Formats: sequence, C-alpha cells, structure tokens
Amino acid sequence: MPRTYPSPPVELPLRLDGDPEPDTDCDVCQALDEQRSEARAKRDMSKVSDLNIEIRNHPHRGKGRRS
Repeated sequence: MPRTYPSPPVELPLRLDGDPEPDTDCDVCQALDEQRSEARAKRDMSKVSDLNIEIRNHPHRGKGRRS
C-alpha cells in the first residue's frame, strides 16, 4: 500500500512537570489556584489543565514572564 502522508507523525512529549506555582503576591493567581483546587476535587482535569496554562502564562512585570 502506498504511503499517503509526506513523513512520519511527530510525537510530542507529555508534560509531566507538575502544576505551576501561583505568585503569592498576585490575587489573580491565587483565585486561579483556588479554581484549580475546586476543579481537581470535581475530577475535571480538562479545567485543571486550562487553569495551569492560565497560571503559567499570567504576566508579572519584572519577574521574567510575559508582560
């Protein structure tokens, strides 16, 4: 059977680096962390993942993150 795609599929690594730590001085990060705890208690891991991304990408000026 002929190959119908140009190259083998790309395998992306599974990120298992744990939950990002919220900034203790940031009310937004603290609220997101609380929502993440509630989502985990409900076993809504999709929401946990979304909140991890939000916490990881939340900007904090002067701390090396996106501003």
